[in-house]
Amino acid sequence: MKTLVVKLSSLGDILHVLPTVHEIRARTGSEIHWAVHPEFAALVRTFRDVSRVVEVPRHGVLRRLPAALRALRAERYDMVVDLHGLAKSAVVARLARADRRIGPSYCREGASLFFRERARPAGGSRHAVERAFDTLDYLGIPRPAKPLSPDDFILPPPPADLGGAPLVAVAPVSRWETKNWPPGKFAESVRALGAMRPDLRFAVIGGRADAEAGETVAAAMPGRAANLCGKTSIAETMAILARAALLVAVDTGPVHMAAALGTKCLVVFGSTRPEWTGPWGDGHRVIAAGLECQPCVKRRCRRGDLACLAAIAPAGVASAAMEMLPPARK
Repeated sequence: MKTLVVKLSSLGDILHVLPTVHEIRARTGSEIHWAVHPEFAALVRTFRDVSRVVEVPRHGVLRRLPAALRALRAERYDMVVDLHGLAKSAVVARLARADRRIGPSYCREGASLFFRERARPAGGSRHAVERAFDTLDYLGIPRPAKPLSPDDFILPPPPADLGGAPLVAVAPVSRWETKNWPPGKFAESVRALGAMRPDLRFAVIGGRADAEAGETVAAAMPGRAANLCGKTSIAETMAILARAALLVAVDTGPVHMAAALGTKCLVVFGSTRPEWTGPWGDGHRVIAAGLECQPCVKRRCRRGDLACLAAIAPAGVASAAMEMLPPARK
């Protein structure tokens, strides 16, 4: 049996559907192929459940589409499962050669018109991982009893220069200003946590554009913190998170990497909803100011002062991290 999963983007959203894909493979024995935008193909290739990645272009479509179509139609699938739910993913599902095409419960942009079969929503305001489980319900597959683990991924060794000390990863930047706790406050919390736990080392992670913020955070612990922003691949970043005892972050993609790997997450929330996009699973914590305007789910602060982020104290974040970390070795 062969199944094509269609989930084109983005980093966090791809990780949200991975427990569903894992159960489909485990319960049906299906060979899993995954259609994804090229910029996220490296992430999908870390999943042990996936046998083949089909890259569907987002940019340069006219030039790259013929090769993508050949790759998409090179196989005959028993089932195509769209877990994206937009018009573009429905088109991809329709173009694949398949006996069955199943749409998700959260179709938008008229995507439901492309499917004869579609999962039914379980109702209520739910996390993105839980919404994807609607497809398992439709297929008669039990929902997972436990989260994934590092063994479910193909990862390189973490950077050797991180040493063997207990490691805290820090992801201080997202693409929304309304989710970004200031780097200076991250630096204060790292300094306070480092003072309480002299055995800790810190790895600041993110993209190339985050390097300046990463340097601000890493400078709080000279000799004990490494600024790795822009210096690691997706697989290497996941290896760092698998090695870490804790991730301290804003609402950003590495949170969902860490949660998928079973690493505890402490997440500072501003404009977004933890119940929708927070770390999924047990043992995580979120910190939010609880202002009346939260969650606005806006990229720009209507108040103009980012009060929901300014109200969060570095000392409180450091204290919460201390509570979440395993005891220091004696």
